[in-house]
Amino acid sequence: MIAYSVSNTRRWSIVGLLFLASLINYFDRATISIALPLISNDLRLSPSTKGLLLSAFFWSYALMQIPVGWCADRFDLRWLYAGAFALWSVSQGLTGLAGSLVVLIVFRILLGIGESIYLPGGTKIVSILFGPAERGLPCGLFDFGTRTGLVLEGILIPWSLVHYGWRRTFVIVGFSAMLWLVPWLWTMPSLRGDSARAAHRVRVPGWRRFVVPLRNRNLLGICLGFFCFDYYWYLLVTWLPDYLVTVRQLTILRAGLYSSLPFFVFGVSEPIGGWIADRLIRVGWNETRTRKGIVTLAFSTGLLVIPAAQAASANKAILLIIGGSLVGLATGNLLVILQCCAPPDEVGIWTGFENFFGNIAGILAPLLTGLLISRTRSYFPGFVLAALVLMTGLIAYWFIVGELKPAEETSPS
Repeated sequence: MIAYSVSNTRRWSIVGLLFLASLINYFDRATISIALPLISNDLRLSPSTKGLLLSAFFWSYALMQIPVGWCADRFDLRWLYAGAFALWSVSQGLTGLAGSLVVLIVFRILLGIGESIYLPGGTKIVSILFGPAERGLPCGLFDFGTRTGLVLEGILIPWSLVHYGWRRTFVIVGFSAMLWLVPWLWTMPSLRGDSARAAHRVRVPGWRRFVVPLRNRNLLGICLGFFCFDYYWYLLVTWLPDYLVTVRQLTILRAGLYSSLPFFVFGVSEPIGGWIADRLIRVGWNETRTRKGIVTLAFSTGLLVIPAAQAASANKAILLIIGGSLVGLATGNLLVILQCCAPPDEVGIWTGFENFFGNIAGILAPLLTGLLISRTRSYFPGFVLAALVLMTGLIAYWFIVGELKPAEETSPS
């Protein structure tokens, strides 16, 4: 597929804006976790209703992945992304005005609908603006924003809550983000997701467009592999701070600081892994073996969480977990693998399927880990399970996903 014709400066500016949007995306979705004790006291929420509130985001976020991916393949990405961004920012801001649990849940559902654009939309835009051999770095870079958002959120939100309270914090965070729309509308060209159709006509109309991709072996392998990747990621996101407090006996402030270090390393690794693969491919290395090889190396570092759970000291455990965060080296390459396997006009919906399965892992990882902790009174089995699930993903990428050929050369399934 030939990259869309824009200047090099402009396309990298778009990647930078996607990075900022991804940062804001994770910053917004995670704010409620830190603010939850204050919200709970204000609205008199029980433990069960707190769990209901925290899960509400994922109801719409997961269910919207496939529909929004379909939209990314068909509509003008400049306005589609802008509209979704505006929806999630307004929903975040209005959360600060909510007076009941029901209203809070409604705004969290709307936040999930808006934020569902980030991965399908971002991946689709990169696949149009960049050629196959140069997508690893921009894919890793824009997704690096999500991990950066977690790091900044852990530093800034507690300060804001102390100084302004939870209501004003949500209002400030949500509505101030709307400023992002100004450079986006200035920089992003009118870019239709179906711009590749002239060379690759859609043969499957209507509702079958949502079903036919699942018959593709490559997509099934990608979904399984990404499920395994996200299971590991969501273990870190949901359980690492609690582990550092309850097992390693760190204070909440120190746990927040130290848990942000693995997220930072995970994020920094994303563009680096993509860049390394791009460089090797440009000098003649085989794309399939190169990208899958870096994924293998990255996934293997996830095994470090197993000795981390049994380390003698907190410092050693944290260092091992930081080493296990080099799994981030795989991220950009995972997105490029999908872009290489998907028909050019179906990158959005394929990414929707991929992220839908990834968010199923996001639901299961905290639940299964909690059950294992309850039954064994130890975090060790949960850490082992996450590492083994991650390694299972390599089977999917090596033995189910085939050669990474340009989509025009891939015969229909």
